[in-house]
Amino acid sequence: MNRDSIMDVCEECRLAMTRRHFFGLSSTGIGGAALASLLNPGLFAAGETDPKTGGLAGLPHFAPKAKRVIFLHQSGGPAQMDLFDYKPKLSEFRGQDLPASIRMGQRITGMTSGQSTLPVAPSVFKFKQYGRSGAWMSELLPHTAQMADEIAIVKTVNTDAINHDPAITFIQSGSQQPGRPSMGAWVSYGLGSDNQNLPGFVVMVSQASGLNVDQPLFSRLWGPGFLPSKYQGVKFRAGSDPVLYLSDPPGIEKNTRRNMLDALAKLNQRRAQVYGDPEIETRISQYEMAFRMQTSVPELMDLSKEQEHTFELYGPDSRKPGTYAWQCLMARRLAERNVRFVQIYKRGWDQHGDLPRDLALQCKSVDQPSAALVEDLKQRGLLDDTLVIWGGEFGRTVYCQGKLMETNYGRDHHPRCFTMWMAGGGIKRGITLGETDDYCYNTVSDPVHIHDLQATILNCLGVDHQRLTYKFQGRHFRLTDVSGEVVKKLLA
Repeated sequence: MNRDSIMDVCEECRLAMTRRHFFGLSSTGIGGAALASLLNPGLFAAGETDPKTGGLAGLPHFAPKAKRVIFLHQSGGPAQMDLFDYKPKLSEFRGQDLPASIRMGQRITGMTSGQSTLPVAPSVFKFKQYGRSGAWMSELLPHTAQMADEIAIVKTVNTDAINHDPAITFIQSGSQQPGRPSMGAWVSYGLGSDNQNLPGFVVMVSQASGLNVDQPLFSRLWGPGFLPSKYQGVKFRAGSDPVLYLSDPPGIEKNTRRNMLDALAKLNQRRAQVYGDPEIETRISQYEMAFRMQTSVPELMDLSKEQEHTFELYGPDSRKPGTYAWQCLMARRLAERNVRFVQIYKRGWDQHGDLPRDLALQCKSVDQPSAALVEDLKQRGLLDDTLVIWGGEFGRTVYCQGKLMETNYGRDHHPRCFTMWMAGGGIKRGITLGETDDYCYNTVSDPVHIHDLQATILNCLGVDHQRLTYKFQGRHFRLTDVSGEVVKKLLA
């Protein structure tokens, strides 16, 4: 053996003698397994998987009403009393300080806690009743109003968080603290995917239509947390390269890429056998998914075969990649291809000032596409097994932030009660659930906590929220933490 060969062997030995390698070599016994689980807590956390979907064997727990979810998240917190929760008595209270008997000492943010008064600001927008259900809706939502008998409006959603980052983290992951898996990741982990050529969890982000500054969005909101990374959401962008690093660089042919991936898979499989790290298996599967997506994603993004009346249904912006309307159309196309969880984030609902102006601009950009998505799914026979959800991370205060003027006002964050709507996938049609007080400040009946909402979403997918768990650092975690009740009044 020459000197170079000896040096290569020594280097290999040096690289191999790591803590991970030691635990991996020791994994044949109980003690070794315990050490390996301490090193990588997810190693033995997952149960058997379904070879067809990649989800857990035995799921769904019962017959699902929905096969997939489209979550239209309105980031920033839409003002419920300006859109869905009609409060005609507020005009009598205009400019008056919010009564202590209504606030009851509840905390408010630092943005309004220093105000000398908290003046009540009635909505400047007109409301009407729509459909057989008689649901009240604002003039800002004419298209949503036309599907009043198709959706369930929930006026009493409530959350534990009062600021954006913990609130949006809470509704997306079940915890105010970062690090937990997102809802889409939980669903992908439990149910897997019915389409092996596209990710099971797809995310799209559209910018604000108002003039004020947007709230930031972080990729951990669609991340896997402590679940294996293959369950994270894949962000689709507008433009010619919708998924970063998916296209081959110039000069690389298809068969060359295939040969490279085959060789890389063999090397990774050898390492997986040595170290027993599930992230290596994830890496192999993700490389293969990316290869298949080189064909499936361009086909998905090609709207040339869509009918003219479809673009008219979603509105003129549906032809513009990256807009909310375009993303809603893409969500329908993803649903057709059995993508399990689609998340659209619409930024721009954080209206601390100039609310009448910015709320109108926001609604103009989301009202028609949101309603069109529901209608399009219904026309194609997909709504019955697709659950559509619309709403933000919290609501807005009835009192004005800053100076109350005749035609202008702002609203602060309000977690106590806010409105969301749901449609399809096992949800009752044409109902309004819950009542708030005359100030739209407290819940009077049928409160729906964030964990209740999450439990209900999982229920529609045939999943018992208490049984979808993952063991991490010695504890069995779930999306709904240690609470959550299915809202049976919402179920068809």
